[in-house]
Amino acid sequence: MGEFVRLEVEDGVGTIRIDRPKMNALNVAVQEEIRACAAEAATRDDVRAVIVYGGEKVFAAGADVKEMAEMSYTDMVERSGGLQSAFTAVAKIPKPVVAAVTGYALGGGCELALCADVRIAGEGATLGQPEILLGIIPGAGGTQRLTRLVGPAKAKDIIFTGRFVQADEALRIGLVDQVVPDEEVYAAARAWASRFTKAASYALRAAKESIDRGLEVDLETGLEIERVQFAALFATEDRGTGMRSFVESGPGKAEFQGR
Repeated sequence: MGEFVRLEVEDGVGTIRIDRPKMNALNVAVQEEIRACAAEAATRDDVRAVIVYGGEKVFAAGADVKEMAEMSYTDMVERSGGLQSAFTAVAKIPKPVVAAVTGYALGGGCELALCADVRIAGEGATLGQPEILLGIIPGAGGTQRLTRLVGPAKAKDIIFTGRFVQADEALRIGLVDQVVPDEEVYAAARAWASRFTKAASYALRAAKESIDRGLEVDLETGLEIERVQFAALFATEDRGTGMRSFVESGPGKAEFQGR
């Protein structure tokens, strides 16, 4: 357990909890603790789905600007790869991941939310990529993941202007997937994640990898990725369990073991 980020596990759901008062600024230490928690969540058998959460007041207001202001070009050449890979560790968790977004999710905070499979935001949430106002651009995946999520025109508008995006607009453009009252954000995220605690975990892993990798390649290659993943699942116990249960009892009644 790190100083600012911890993995809390309960009933099959792991919560990567960021806790660096008062705005969860994502300095180098926090970035590395996020990486460590993501790696732990990825490998623990008792974690079947993951929530990324910054607390009731704020998700993460962005990078630690005071820390960055002291960095030179060569400093950032050395650090930028680690920054990106720390966030990518969340994106590559081979399990369903939901970001529970309260308050501000700006800059690096927005980029972290983009690493989740689904984003649930509070009515008062504010998202954005305001790096341009500092004379820089997003550096932890914002120009790439935001564009893939909302399309190039909307991504350029948000990144070029550095403007804030309120929850209702974020829902409308697909930046978030659900908006709930602020006090219900974590509960809604947990309800989503809990749907997968008894699911066929290797099938979920294969589905996530097929979708994510398929987005980066042409259709023919994507279909081949899907074919290989589909066939590989016939080596799992859960495939046998699921099909036998379907034949004997109908759909949706299988009790999977995650093997």
